[in-house]
Amino acid sequence: MYRDRLEAARRLAEALGHLKGEHPLVLAIPRGGVPMGRVIADALEGELDVVLVRKIGAPGNPEYAIGAVSEDGSVHLEEQAGQCRQEWLTRAIEEQRQLIDERRRRYTPVRSPIDPVGRTVVVVDDGSATGATMAAALATLRQRAPARLIAALGVAPPDTLARLEALADEVVCPEAPNRFGAVGQFFADFDQVEDSEVIRLLGQAPP
Repeated sequence: MYRDRLEAARRLAEALGHLKGEHPLVLAIPRGGVPMGRVIADALEGELDVVLVRKIGAPGNPEYAIGAVSEDGSVHLEEQAGQCRQEWLTRAIEEQRQLIDERRRRYTPVRSPIDPVGRTVVVVDDGSATGATMAAALATLRQRAPARLIAALGVAPPDTLARLEALADEVVCPEAPNRFGAVGQFFADFDQVEDSEVIRLLGQAPP
């Protein structure tokens, strides 16, 4: 469906072209969303930062999200999380909180997160199966009073997009296949994005 994340980003940037001139704040979900966020922010003449949200993967299937933890400490759990042992769930939540703290210190060590208050905010990810991570990001950002909140994904199933439409002012997703296994199956090149690449892209000056 896509050659790589950059192709998905270019398609999203085209779909979001109406935001050019609004100096939008593009908040990418690390790590896969960051290369896409850089392309979109540059195309829309906006700013790039990260929104730190970590999914809680199901036991035995870490790619399938049963919840997510946000940078503000809030936890968003899916119905399936109720099937997990409370001890395991508590430990998983704490591990993700610690990882979020570490990533913020690593990604933007010399500045605070960019404030979304009153801004047009675009939250970017390469894709989502359940929507748990994007939903957590949107719920957290809504509390920060953006003027407009937009979810932008490369690929997601229709039921996930319907769920996100209740949380965002606009949802943009060029591809919405009914048969959905994992995000990576829709990209010919879906190599892991390293922390060094995230740091480089966040420090890169816009053209």
